[in-house]
Amino acid sequence: MSTVIPIAAPPRGMPLLGHALSLLRDPLGVITALPAQGDLVRLRLGPREIVVVCDPLLTRQVLMDDRTFDKGGALFERAAEVLGDGMVTCPHARHRRQRRLAQPSFHPSRVSGFGEVMADEFDTASRSWHDGQIIDMSSELATLTLRIAVRTMFSAALPPDAVRGLVTDFSYLVESAMRRTLAPRSLTRIPTPGNRRYERARLRCRRVVGDLIAERRAEGTDHGDLLSSLLLAQDPNSAEGPAAMSDQEVSDQVLTFFFAGSETVAGVLVWALSLLARHPDVEARLHTEVDAVLAGAPVTTADVPRLELTGRIVSETLRLHPPAWLLSRVVTRDTELGGVPMPAGTEIGFSPYLIHRRPDLYRDPDAFDPDRWLGTPPARAAYIPFSSGARMCIGDRFALLEAGLALAAITSRWSLRQLTPHNPRPSMKGMLSPNEMRMRIVARPRADGGGR
Repeated sequence: MSTVIPIAAPPRGMPLLGHALSLLRDPLGVITALPAQGDLVRLRLGPREIVVVCDPLLTRQVLMDDRTFDKGGALFERAAEVLGDGMVTCPHARHRRQRRLAQPSFHPSRVSGFGEVMADEFDTASRSWHDGQIIDMSSELATLTLRIAVRTMFSAALPPDAVRGLVTDFSYLVESAMRRTLAPRSLTRIPTPGNRRYERARLRCRRVVGDLIAERRAEGTDHGDLLSSLLLAQDPNSAEGPAAMSDQEVSDQVLTFFFAGSETVAGVLVWALSLLARHPDVEARLHTEVDAVLAGAPVTTADVPRLELTGRIVSETLRLHPPAWLLSRVVTRDTELGGVPMPAGTEIGFSPYLIHRRPDLYRDPDAFDPDRWLGTPPARAAYIPFSSGARMCIGDRFALLEAGLALAAITSRWSLRQLTPHNPRPSMKGMLSPNEMRMRIVARPRADGGGR
């Protein structure tokens, strides 16, 4: 971008690297310090510049005009290496058709059906734990949510070896995301051991999904899962493209949903369990609610509407620890933002984490307070864990249902004691999640007086 935008830039930029090294070392510290510089702040990431929007109303302007502020930038370029041209990464011109084709897969009735799979997985896992056991919840919940993603996407479980391989490869791709985003593109093309491993993992994931799509096409059977829904989807407005998805399009959507349906939920659950361990008064109230609603029975989708405090805990966790902590857009035509000219090609960044912790939007914004969700909800511009506008996450109901079922299943049997330091360092691997969360499992009496 050759045009210099007359806005503030934070100090401590380094020659060649700009602010990239600072972001790698302390990304949340850098991001949350930006509003003191102004509503629009320019960061330099190596040879690239990005204008970070710190004001909630300006952020909403970006989100509500996806023609002018289209998907793009370093973050989405790297994501597209893995996810292809799916709904998360595709430009405006292709998004509307993709959303129409995918929308039936996330109809409330279908999502409720997936709740049975979610509840079964979390109930089975929590039954397998034992009193006093120490578990790394980051690893445990990542595996669980990936297994749920596999079952909801592919119905009949993949062979165990295939599941383990898919989980290992996909986890590595996600872990590499932020490092590759901040690195100059030329460095990601050098055949280093890390780059070669990344490419092998990417190709293996594509091959597994491609083989499954070919098998389903040959069968022609509706398995009632997300893959079948995508293969059978027909666009009534086919003037914008073919009526059905191609194999490549289905593959892109499968990997997109696989990513969004596992990494995001796992991170939210780990943070929620950590927050409950640090706030025993809230945990005690949650135990009371879960005992009253479930009465000793396994949680079901039908229980979720009555788990009101559980829902508020999920909402508050998403406010404090939104999985997508930094997102980007690219200006497609000359425009203005906050009275500042934005030439076409300008890269725009915005941070739900930053917006959610502004003291002018939330009282005591760093405090964990589920009861702030009683009464009037925050303005739309103040709460964007699933983004907003036409590009709002299509799987928000799926994620909220899974998180609620998981918390109820786990806390109906156990209290958790956090062994990792109380303020664990987040892992910046594309999504905001702790590197490790070691917790001790402590048995608690069931509402029916039964044992484990």
